[in-house]
Amino acid sequence: MKDYIVATKSGKIRGYERNGILEYLGIPFAQPPKGELRFKRARAVTPWEGILDAKEYGPVPVQLNDGVIQGSEDCLTINIQRPLEGEKLPVFVWIYGGGYNIGRASDDLYNGAVFAREGILFVSFQYRLNVLGFYDFTTYPGCEDFESNCGLSDQILALQWIHENIAAFGGDPDRITIAGESAGGASVVNLMAAPKAKGLFSQAIAQSALPNCVMSHQVARRNIDIFLEKMGWTQEDLPKLKTIDPYELQKAHAAMNDVQQYRNPGLFQPCPVQDDLLPVRPIDAIRQGSAKGVKLIIGTNLNEGTMFVHPEKTGFPNSWSMVAEMFEKNGHAEALPEIIRYYLDHSEDPFVDFATDYAFQMPALKVAQAQKEYGRVWMYRYEFISASGQKTGMKASHAFDLPCMFANKDFEFSRFLFDGEPEEVKDKIIRDMLTPWVDFIKTGEPDPAVWPLYTGYDSMVRIFDRNTRTEKLDRTGLMEVWKDLRFYEE
Repeated sequence: MKDYIVATKSGKIRGYERNGILEYLGIPFAQPPKGELRFKRARAVTPWEGILDAKEYGPVPVQLNDGVIQGSEDCLTINIQRPLEGEKLPVFVWIYGGGYNIGRASDDLYNGAVFAREGILFVSFQYRLNVLGFYDFTTYPGCEDFESNCGLSDQILALQWIHENIAAFGGDPDRITIAGESAGGASVVNLMAAPKAKGLFSQAIAQSALPNCVMSHQVARRNIDIFLEKMGWTQEDLPKLKTIDPYELQKAHAAMNDVQQYRNPGLFQPCPVQDDLLPVRPIDAIRQGSAKGVKLIIGTNLNEGTMFVHPEKTGFPNSWSMVAEMFEKNGHAEALPEIIRYYLDHSEDPFVDFATDYAFQMPALKVAQAQKEYGRVWMYRYEFISASGQKTGMKASHAFDLPCMFANKDFEFSRFLFDGEPEEVKDKIIRDMLTPWVDFIKTGEPDPAVWPLYTGYDSMVRIFDRNTRTEKLDRTGLMEVWKDLRFYEE
């Protein structure tokens, strides 16, 4: 048996061969954020003696997922999958989604073996979630020593570790592409805006990102005040956060998510805040050149909103009265009639389309428009409606692109997506989406022959569908109706 040992700045690490892929799993990149380090930003890992046995994924972050409370505070780890041969390999760093609420790098859906078999070094990492990662308690009395953006600090420290150490694993630190979907896609946009992440990557892929999912300290309190209510606490109880069992926080966090949309329609769940790590809102920072030189693929799914708009416990407004309250609370009452008219004229399901545009499509276009002044940008839209997507009414919903991009037909969610589809249809949509991702990671071009650069709101866009094609999408009208309306930015 070969001894796959590498020497990093943190210490020596032993990897393992599985199915023709070399894996280094569960590598700590930070000190465990527990005890005195709970609600503190990530601190660099203490170098270890001897050889770290990197055989298994590390514990998942603390979360309430499908009704099960799980995870550990000691969750900040990195995973690497690479081909057995090759040096100075292009590096692909995946950031999982889950609304900054749930998620894990070890999810079977995110297995990077397909990329490793294409000659790419695949990396994933974990970051803190929900209350421990993205609640901002810094403006409350008794919490003056808490730190903000703990989860974002995890992401930045992980990228720093990767940039400093990836050459030891055969990766090229000058060819790092970061990518993610949903909150992972939003994280990609945030990292393009974060000063401390500058220079740590040269390419980015933002899938179904929520680029406006960033709050001021004061806006963040709107969700936290509901959380306190669900905990049965007052502000005086907040110092208990330092010592309480973190599992005790999860049910109140979930209860907050169930009702927050009815208290503040259109407000996002707890997420990064504007502070010294993220001093300028991401779209505005990118407009100012924060990601100069970074190549970007960015896109959305046709029916993102079907995942979030529900009759009860909705994730975005599900009635005109909620939309009206959202606009009135943000000083945009005069813009409401035009918005209502636009969605009544253009949509079979206006609230699903409103959510799709408000959270995903409209801000993604703003990111593309901003970044094209400083780097090469390509846009796509995922429109593949599978038989099950049609049957369930989910259509081409949020996250439905992931089984295609990861070439994963056997994961539970993949089986749902592809149910009733012939093998040749599955293989074609996988090939259509995976191939340009691989080409972009390796060459910096997704496919110049069929996928031209983004040029504006009426640009040519790559459409992933049963008949994948390049098509001009004129979204000028969409952007004119939304203008530069801003929500919950005070």
